[in-house]
Amino acid sequence: MENDTNSDPKFKSGTQPNAEPALQELFLDCVRDIFWAENHLVKTLPKMAQSAYAAELADAINLHLKQTKIHVERLEQVFSILGKDPVAKKCDAIEGITKEGEGVIESTDKGTATRDIGIILSSQKVEHYEIASYTGLIMLAHTLGHTEVAKILQETLNEELETDQLLTKIATGNILNEASEEA
Repeated sequence: MENDTNSDPKFKSGTQPNAEPALQELFLDCVRDIFWAENHLVKTLPKMAQSAYAAELADAINLHLKQTKIHVERLEQVFSILGKDPVAKKCDAIEGITKEGEGVIESTDKGTATRDIGIILSSQKVEHYEIASYTGLIMLAHTLGHTEVAKILQETLNEELETDQLLTKIATGNILNEASEEA
């Protein structure tokens, strides 16, 4: 599957002259949304890592925490390129998904593969939201002529895709089998 939207000409669509300011504002609003989401994840990922039973899962979450801090820095760079202050807009979707993840931790037994599977499922919901957000932002960046911004966002999208694949690999390893055998 081709993940690089940098050179795809279909994203260079001709918008109506009076539509671009509205599209630019939508783009900025979406950047603010994912900026809030990434900052929120910096706060919530440590709890997910601490709650994981399998060392492999905890390590993957901690790796993603390090990446997420870099994602925040990249978004700050995007704001700078756009000539805007880095202002976050509350992301209700990520707030809801992370609350759901906290519920999974609270409703499963500590030290079980079942909890780990729940953490993986919750984490992948976050990843899929981020993948959708960054994909859309890249398309908008290209449409609006923000080539440098699109490249920065593409780096983050690639990492989000890798994290999603890693979580799937961890789940389909021993953890899923262990969870199916727990009482």
